[in-house]
Amino acid sequence: MGAIYQKELKSYFNGMMGYVVLAFILLVGGFFCVINNFMYGSPYFESCLYSVSFVLLFVVPILTMRSVAEEKHSRTDQLLYALPLSMGKIILGKYLAMLSVFGIACAVLGVFPLFMSLYGEVNLLTAYAALLCFFLLGAALIAVGMFMSSLTESQIIAAVLSFGALLLCYLMSTIAVLIPGTALAGYIGFSVATLALCALIYFSTRNYWVAFGVAVALELVLLTVYLAAPSALEGVLGSALGSLALFDKLSTFIDSGLFDLTAIVYYLSVSAVFLFFTVQTMEKKRWS
Repeated sequence: MGAIYQKELKSYFNGMMGYVVLAFILLVGGFFCVINNFMYGSPYFESCLYSVSFVLLFVVPILTMRSVAEEKHSRTDQLLYALPLSMGKIILGKYLAMLSVFGIACAVLGVFPLFMSLYGEVNLLTAYAALLCFFLLGAALIAVGMFMSSLTESQIIAAVLSFGALLLCYLMSTIAVLIPGTALAGYIGFSVATLALCALIYFSTRNYWVAFGVAVALELVLLTVYLAAPSALEGVLGSALGSLALFDKLSTFIDSGLFDLTAIVYYLSVSAVFLFFTVQTMEKKRWS
């Protein structure tokens, strides 16, 4: 796994991609730090992190688009299957390389509160706790982007899919507010979610019958609940969609000023789930 990690990390800095990603994050981070903290005299460095998080909508697709799609396009993915490593270790090596690039940017951002402390009192503990949450948000988004890259051979399509998925995560809380709280809306919404889940299962396993079986089972459960106890579906869809708003976890973490362990666990769980889906997608192609 170490060899995969080193190869991937070097590839980002042999070209311009790694430098462009770092420069973009640090440029925007420096801009918001100057505006929010130095010009307005705010001691809360964490307040600019949520503004910087919007940049991840553009940076992560650029960073992840080539991670797997390029291997498929150039047919070098066949060489990966010949390596004496499990696909899980190969994917993890690639993921850690991208995470290291993002981690370098976060490490430089971590210097900003120290500079601020030269001109006033700054709560460094709160600032670095928020920076940790920001890093884990990036880790979760990178895992999502890597999975999107595993679905196609085109880097452009991978970037578009990643941007669409991340934008949906960014707007999820707004979408949740617009969803009616009726039982019918809940039934329709969860039916659509079931189809999306089964599509995800199909693209990960390429097994039509597994996806179809899961779809039928979940739809029967939903229909039974809707007919027997419709009140159980009232308002549930909006709450469920709200829980998928990845960026809001960072906002809650920053606004509370407390170390929110649930946000940490949430981001780690999202990262693990999408890495698992990526591995399953690649493993299925091995036998296809």
